[in-house]
Amino acid sequence: MHNPHDPGVLPTRDGVRPSCVVLPSRGGGLLLDFLCERLPAVARADWLARMARAEVVDEHAQPATPATPFTPGLRYYYYRELPHEAPVPFQEEVLYQDEHILVADKPHFLPVMPAGRYLQETLLVRLKRKLGLDELSPVHRIDRDTAGLVLFSVQRATRGRYQALFRDRAVHKVYEAVAPWREGLSLPLLRESRLQECGDFFRMHEVPGEPNASVLIDLIERHGPWARWRLQPATGRRHQLRVQMAALGLPLVGDTLYPVVNDPAPGDYSSPLQLLARALAFEDPVTGQERRFSSRRSLRSLEELE
Repeated sequence: MHNPHDPGVLPTRDGVRPSCVVLPSRGGGLLLDFLCERLPAVARADWLARMARAEVVDEHAQPATPATPFTPGLRYYYYRELPHEAPVPFQEEVLYQDEHILVADKPHFLPVMPAGRYLQETLLVRLKRKLGLDELSPVHRIDRDTAGLVLFSVQRATRGRYQALFRDRAVHKVYEAVAPWREGLSLPLLRESRLQECGDFFRMHEVPGEPNASVLIDLIERHGPWARWRLQPATGRRHQLRVQMAALGLPLVGDTLYPVVNDPAPGDYSSPLQLLARALAFEDPVTGQERRFSSRRSLRSLEELE
C-alpha cells in the first residue's frame, strides 16, 4: 500500500535519505516559485539543475519540471546538499551490533544527525555509508559537543520498542564531566529543576516551576580546584547536564554555551567539552537480555588543568 510519509521514491544517497517538503493547503502558481520562496538557501539555478537530473520527485514518483504547477497538499522529495562541508577530523567506533541495535562511541565535535552545516560529517550518515544500513536511526541523541555512547535502531520493525525505553525512563545513563570543585555540597546531590528555552539561539535555562529535569550528581575524584563528576540523569532535556551544572556554579570545562556563549573559531578543536556519555544499561525489550555498554573514550586528567 502506498505510504505518502515514506514513499521511497528517491533512494538513499551517500547515506542520506531525501528531504521532504509538503505543499500548503492553499497556494497556486508554479512549484518552482514556491520552492525558491520556501527554501531560499537553495538558489533558483540549483532547483533547475536538480529538476533536470530528476531529483525533485513527488510522492507518486513523478519528477518535477520547471513548468510543474503548485498542487496543494502534495509532498515533494529532494536531496539536501552541502557543497562545502568541512570534515570533522575524529572517528567514531562501533562497540556492538546485532540485527536490532547498534551502539556507537562518538567523538567530540561530531553531530549525531544532519542539521545546519553538517550532513555527511554526522554520526548517522557516516555509519550508514560505512555499514550499508539504510534503516539505521538513533534511538536517542547527545550533543555535538558531547562524546560517548549513542544507541541506534537497525531496523524499523523493532525501533519503537527501543524508543519506548527512553520514553519510559527504563535506561540507566551515566555521564562523566570535568568541572570545578565546590566546597559545601552535600553529595550525592539530586538536582531537580525546570528547564526551558531562554530565547537566545537554542540555549536553555532554569526557571521557577515544577521540575522537568532530574540528575543525580556525585564525585568521582578531586584534584585541587578541579573535580571529575558522575552524572546520572533520569531525564533527557536539551543541554540538561550543562545547564544544571552551570546553575550550581560548576560550569563544565570547555563549555562554549554555558554560562555564557563563547563560540570557538571554525575548525578549532583545541578545547572539547569535558562531558562524556560513559555508560548505558537496560533490559533489551526484544531479546530480554541485560545490556550494559561503556565508552572507551576518556576526558582530560585533572592534573592537566592545573
